[in-house]
Amino acid sequence: MSTVENGTRFIEDADLAWEEVAEGVTRKIMAFNDDLMVVKVKFETGSIGTLHQHYHSQISHVQGGVFEVEIGGEKKMLKDGDAFYASPNVVHGVVCMEAGMLVDVFNPMREDFLK
Repeated sequence: MSTVENGTRFIEDADLAWEEVAEGVTRKIMAFNDDLMVVKVKFETGSIGTLHQHYHSQISHVQGGVFEVEIGGEKKMLKDGDAFYASPNVVHGVVCMEAGMLVDVFNPMREDFLK
């Protein structure tokens, strides 16, 4: 993990470890400070980002793969290059239809990810 509070300006992917968060789902916290966090989340085909909600604003960029994304009860298929926005406290989740990765940006940072 790289906190930008300690003066880190450049973050190299190879220096950071993946952590398993669910079956077929791993994540890597790229960088964060109190106001912002960037996280890569890698999904295997068929894996699920369970429906959930949180008080953070979230924008996610699809960096490869195909995902069925559900936000507030509405579903849409998104692919490489697409993005979605999950407003604070709105239920959202994904089903990975084709292996890929999401790059999630949170405001404020997800303190629960650091435990």
